[in-house]
Amino acid sequence: MELGSRRIYTTMPSKLRSSSLLPRLLLLSLLLLLFYSLILLRRPITSNLVSPPPCDLFSGRWVFNPETPKPLYDETCPFHRNAWNCLRNKRDNMDVINSWRWVPNGCGLSRIDPARFLGMMRNKNVGFVGDSLNENFLVSFLCMLRVADPSAVKWKKKKAWRGAYFPKFNVTVAYHRAVLLAKYQWQPKSSAEANQDGVKGTYRVDVDVPANEWINVTSFYDVLIFNSGHWWGYDKFPKESPLVFYRKGKPINPPLDILQGFEVVLQHMVSYIQREVPAKTLKFWRLQSPRHFYGGDWNQNGSCLLDKPLEENQLDLWFDPRNNGVNKEARKINQIIKDELKTTKIKLLDLTHLSEFRADAHPAIWLGKQDAVAIWGQDCMHWCLPGVPDIWVDILSELILTNLKTE
Repeated sequence: MELGSRRIYTTMPSKLRSSSLLPRLLLLSLLLLLFYSLILLRRPITSNLVSPPPCDLFSGRWVFNPETPKPLYDETCPFHRNAWNCLRNKRDNMDVINSWRWVPNGCGLSRIDPARFLGMMRNKNVGFVGDSLNENFLVSFLCMLRVADPSAVKWKKKKAWRGAYFPKFNVTVAYHRAVLLAKYQWQPKSSAEANQDGVKGTYRVDVDVPANEWINVTSFYDVLIFNSGHWWGYDKFPKESPLVFYRKGKPINPPLDILQGFEVVLQHMVSYIQREVPAKTLKFWRLQSPRHFYGGDWNQNGSCLLDKPLEENQLDLWFDPRNNGVNKEARKINQIIKDELKTTKIKLLDLTHLSEFRADAHPAIWLGKQDAVAIWGQDCMHWCLPGVPDIWVDILSELILTNLKTE
């Protein structure tokens, strides 16, 4: 008994320790679980199953910062077009113009890294198709990319209006001029006929036939940026030389006015792009670049001698079609384009809003030729280079590389 009671006495403390340890271990486990749960809740979700909302690079504000790094190129870039080379033409306030930086809402926008961009685009080609505002865009792009490959040479093959080849990366970037996108040609009237009604002739537009300048080149490009709209106005095609629209080789009846014609051309060109341009080609449509004529249109002494961007509350006064101002066309044409592209895979490059602010950044009277303003008026449509199109390039390059990564 004594021996047995001793055994009982010696075993009881062991059982007591085991029974008291278990709740402590459970409590400790719960505390550790709670602790790690709080840490995980505080950490950003990085699972591939949950993606952050896409960043809207087109919505934001301009911020003035005198410490903004200088533009990547200057007046010596060999791809400049003289009328837009505002440094060479000694336009006022170029330092100020390039001290404004576009800051998208809720995200950042980095300046293009030309070497990185060309490296990721190696053996690929980028094409612009449209009017001179796409050419303005192209010149900025070429001058910025040249920083990474100074051996770049001018390129004129495949009916390109202008472009450049970057041999270090085997990349071509070029522009094909097609102001209406559709094929059009001048049909003059005889002198006797012109004297009767004042119409010197008509421009025949075949709404269902792409212009020769780009119809056979699209398969060459891995990225294409289209635009049209700046020529679709009565200042370009007045009543003395109007547009007349044809479909399947016959005049469209009843005749279309100029905006109706634009809409029909757009339908056919978008249909052609979707049908004929390779599916692997990344396609963008650049919306309108706004004009900033003040006090009259380009041929009515319109001016843009402003020294700072517009305020947001001024934009509708300048651009809302309901105000019937001289700069109303951009938003009106944009709506037609947006409606047509809704069901397509063509991506909108909506550079209109950010550009509306920049009434201060056009060549204006600094056009590089002594009599240019007297002949053509101020240029409040195209942009100084370096300048606002550099921001367009930053955005476009970001979108191109993002889409390449997700392929």
